[in-house]
Amino acid sequence: QVQLVESGGGLVQAGGSLRLSCAASGRTFSSYAMGWFRQTPGKEREFVPAVKSGGITYYADSVKGRFTISRDNAKNTVYLQMNSLKPEDTAVYYCGATRRTLYSGSYYFREQNYEYWGQGTQVTVSS
Repeated sequence: QVQLVESGGGLVQAGGSLRLSCAASGRTFSSYAMGWFRQTPGKEREFVPAVKSGGITYYADSVKGRFTISRDNAKNTVYLQMNSLKPEDTAVYYCGATRRTLYSGSYYFREQNYEYWGQGTQVTVSS
C-alpha cells in the first residue's frame, strides 16, 4: 500500500513557475512508476508527465519544454517543476503510482493504469 500526498499548489500569474511535490509512504517507492495528472471541472483526468523507476520520462505534448518531472528516491518524493505557466494549466494536479513498470510509454498516459492516487493540489494561473 502506498499513500501519496501532494503539495506546492497555489495561485501564480501567467509566465510564472511552481514546483509541486508528491511525497510517498512505503519502502518500495523507487520501484514505482510515478505520474502527474490534472483535472478541471467536468473533464476527465489528463496525463501531464510520468517517470519510470529507472528514470525514463514521458511528457504530454502540451507541457513539453515547460514542465519537468523528477524523483528523489532517497526522499520518496516526485516533483513537477512547472515553468512558463499558462491560464490553461489551471487544474487540480494529482500524482499517481503504479508497480507496473515494464510497459511502454503510452501505458503511463492512462489514468486507469495507476493503482494509487493522492488527494490533489490546486494550481491556478491568472492571466
